Amino acid sequence: MSDTPTNIEKADNSGNSKTRQLLGMKGAATGETSIWKIRLQLMKPITWIPLIWGVICGAASSGNYTWTVENFLLSAACMLLSGPLMTGYTQTVNELYDREIDAINEPYRPIPSGAISLPQVKVQIWVLLLAGWALAYGLDLAVGHDFPTILVLAIGGAFIAFIYSAPPLKLKQNGWLGTYALGSSYIALPWWTGHALFGELSWKIIILTLIYSFAGLGIAIVNDFKSVEGDRALGLKSLPVMFGVTAAAWICVIAIDVFQIGIAGYLVAIHENLYATIVFLLVIPQIVFQDMYFLRNPLENDVKYQASAQPFLVFGMLFTGIALGHAGI
Repeated sequence: MSDTPTNIEKADNSGNSKTRQLLGMKGAATGETSIWKIRLQLMKPITWIPLIWGVICGAASSGNYTWTVENFLLSAACMLLSGPLMTGYTQTVNELYDREIDAINEPYRPIPSGAISLPQVKVQIWVLLLAGWALAYGLDLAVGHDFPTILVLAIGGAFIAFIYSAPPLKLKQNGWLGTYALGSSYIALPWWTGHALFGELSWKIIILTLIYSFAGLGIAIVNDFKSVEGDRALGLKSLPVMFGVTAAAWICVIAIDVFQIGIAGYLVAIHENLYATIVFLLVIPQIVFQDMYFLRNPLENDVKYQASAQPFLVFGMLFTGIALGHAGI
């Protein structure tokens, strides 16, 4: 199934389609003239949610979060950093360097449709990046870090985002490396940031979240199905292009399920049996939706699968974070 305007996902100007446009989803409306709505569309707000949730998981895993006004404001600022600023920067960079692919898959996107000029896009990238770094350093100062951990994470995340989308490295050209870079950015980086804000970021937390990011690899593969046509045309080696749609779908679900079950096993090993059981049980509905939607037709049901199954994944992340905090990891 193609993602061009000739298929069922084609752009229109209905109210629902205009909402999809603002969120950065497929099937957006055409003809938007408000520059601020166009800029928001570049930032794809729908993609902010996992990063914001990752901050919550990191705060939970620190074991030090308490419900005070100060902590609430700190966490809200950290969510602003991870979501609108750094993810907004990431998505805008990706839109800039994916404009040729989008011209094939989603020609109604702001850049290929001509709704915004390249110089305006580049200004937006720099504004988001510098604002994100400034806020990251401000958070380090607010919690008294001797070493600017949050700023370093923001700089590292920005670097990964840039080399993921931009030549000459353009990690997304490499199916395995690019997909894992995306998955770890969505799980590990915001988790580390939330944890560092309220506690000390340890190597054990870093390694555990990198392992958990293999589940994020599966989610990242889901996002590749919407652009198979453009990736194939431009020679990008996404996993659906490399292995075919069916094989890539199986790689996706195996990554999502196996590593979540592995994390549940680790929680048993550290005697957090209740949370281990909850995490394991949350995998079961994901498997059900994988069979109902994704494995049967990944090209048509990718969005439906994400909407139905991902809530169970992210709640599993939260309970894992709570368990790690409770165990003092």
